[in-house]
Amino acid sequence: MSKYFITGGAGFLGINLTRYLLEKGHDVVSYDILQEYAYPEKDNPAVTVVCGDIREYDSLRHAMSGCDVVVHTAAALPLYSKEDIRSTDIDGSRNVLLAAQANGIKRVIQISSTAVYGIPDHHPLLETDKLDGVGPYGVAKIEAEKTCAEFRKEGMIVPIIRPKSFIGPERLGVFVLLYDWAQDGRNFPMIGSGNNRYQLLDVYDLCAAIYLCATLDEKIVNDTFNIGAEEFTTMREDYQAVLDEAGFGKRIIGFPKAPVIWTLRALEFLHLSPLYKWVYETAGEDSFVSIEKAKRQLGWQPVYSNKDALLRNYAWYLVHQDEFKGKQGVSHRVPWKQGILGVVKRLF
Repeated sequence: MSKYFITGGAGFLGINLTRYLLEKGHDVVSYDILQEYAYPEKDNPAVTVVCGDIREYDSLRHAMSGCDVVVHTAAALPLYSKEDIRSTDIDGSRNVLLAAQANGIKRVIQISSTAVYGIPDHHPLLETDKLDGVGPYGVAKIEAEKTCAEFRKEGMIVPIIRPKSFIGPERLGVFVLLYDWAQDGRNFPMIGSGNNRYQLLDVYDLCAAIYLCATLDEKIVNDTFNIGAEEFTTMREDYQAVLDEAGFGKRIIGFPKAPVIWTLRALEFLHLSPLYKWVYETAGEDSFVSIEKAKRQLGWQPVYSNKDALLRNYAWYLVHQDEFKGKQGVSHRVPWKQGILGVVKRLF
């Protein structure tokens, strides 16, 4: 069996991928800047936990020694500072590829984002569509993909996966807004009518795509793939499934896009809202990608629909919510601070 090196191994995707790989019989090295690896897997002899920063090349190269495949999930998300995003998502990604190259590891799987498409004017989006990053995060993801292309030219196998927003067990972040309001018996506001189609992705299906990129023939996987749910309806209908599950008879309530977006821009500027530009300026628009290439070329087939993924995550949230009470941050593994939205919640 292979030994996998996962950057961002203590994060939401990292822990789900670790569990997926353990079930397949592989060993895992989890490399993350977080000091605490707060999961039971830390006691599994097949898991090696290393605390380190991908911006520190020497420690990264040393920790990667003896591994067979690298999966690069670590990233500074949009709520991080512009400087952290650049140093982590661009410079850090180059370090990961250099360290793999120095260790003779030929295959590095880059987890990018559909944020590289910006705010598109057509759907579904194809891997060949133009790239137009919104904000420092989108720009950084595009630059990281360019770096991957450089290493491909040098003979490395660097599959690039562009996932839609992915959810599932351990996912908190912005989705806590929906789950918190639902369990408290509140209606939930939506930017626009909510009749737009917005594709999500279950983390299990993402892990399956990563594994295919790690195990299939290099000529098949050395490419770029969109990954998302195959079954999804409108934002109103998909998110309503969570309110229905909560059982209070509450509804999704739409608001006109323009005034809401202008308000959220102001609140973001004043640091009073956790929502950033790419979230609030795309939430009221169609947003979905074609997954036909991944299905055809990789033989990948998603298991979960949007509703399935949202409800699976909500069920996990209800069971584990006491574990993260009082914790807040800017990653996917902790709730985001609601700011003034917590006050607005009382009106719903």
